[in-house]
Amino acid sequence: MNQISNAMPIVIGASAGGMAALKELVAQLPEDFPAPIFIVNHMGMNTTGEALAHVLNQNGRLPCEQARDKQTFRNGQIYLAPPDQHMLIDHGKILVTKGARENRSRPAIDPLFRSAAVAYGNRVIGIILTGYLDDGTSGMMAIKRCGGVCIAQDPEEAAYPDMPRSVIANVGADYCVPISEMGELLAELLARELPERKPVPDDIVIEAKIALRVLSDLPAVEALGHQVPYNCPDCGGVLWQMAEGNLLRYRCHTGHAFTSLALLAQQTEKIEETLWVALRMFEERQNLLVTMSKNESKKMPSSISQRAKDSQVHIERIRAMLKATDKDVGGKKAG
Repeated sequence: MNQISNAMPIVIGASAGGMAALKELVAQLPEDFPAPIFIVNHMGMNTTGEALAHVLNQNGRLPCEQARDKQTFRNGQIYLAPPDQHMLIDHGKILVTKGARENRSRPAIDPLFRSAAVAYGNRVIGIILTGYLDDGTSGMMAIKRCGGVCIAQDPEEAAYPDMPRSVIANVGADYCVPISEMGELLAELLARELPERKPVPDDIVIEAKIALRVLSDLPAVEALGHQVPYNCPDCGGVLWQMAEGNLLRYRCHTGHAFTSLALLAQQTEKIEETLWVALRMFEERQNLLVTMSKNESKKMPSSISQRAKDSQVHIERIRAMLKATDKDVGGKKAG
């Protein structure tokens, strides 16, 4: 086992279209590949992740497995984040945690990238592949600030170009290449001379600790940004806004984190859920009013029939709002 603090980890983030992209990438890597590879590919909490592991084992020469907590990692091995858990790395070992979701995802890309930046600094190579929205941008920024290398898939060939475009726009990729060129590029980068390691900025250390659930409290988030009049759509807590260049991000003190796009998408989803509940309640109310109107005393006129008609007006308004949320780009799913 190669448990050494000077490992040169390669961390990869992918989302929608990720299986095909990862399959093409790992097929280029030789059996004696001199680095460990860590992959977060967005998946649902009920997904086993075995399908991706099987595909990568069938199409590449490197063994691939789902990561286990406190597992020692080694060169020439691919480790996949397990479903519904974050994968982090420390000096020579993997940490699997049930931390709060980031950008509506668990596993999420940003926690892996930050943990690698804190532990390995300029020895880290980060790769962002196809996917919706912008998970991975903040994590890639942490890698960049710690002296690591940033690689983005060429958006022109990505099945879903949002994620690589966000990295290019907000971080500035060191390399923007098609997947077919990544194997050769990685070989060149792993053979390079490394500059002196940079100190890790305090804010990156704090966020890495939050992902470990070691630090998640008011002083921690207050050190990262300022409180804003929005609530966390996952837990209802207040949010703090953090600015990283042009990238706006938000955190609550329990650990949930969002980019502005992910926050908008989650708010839109919660609004839609609320509207469906309201629609059901108004329809039930209308049905009750109609039933009551049939039993009205003709000698005692009432407003029940009119109230049933008024309910229909509210029902139509809610249906119109639900149709509008279908067209809202902020409702685009991450993944």
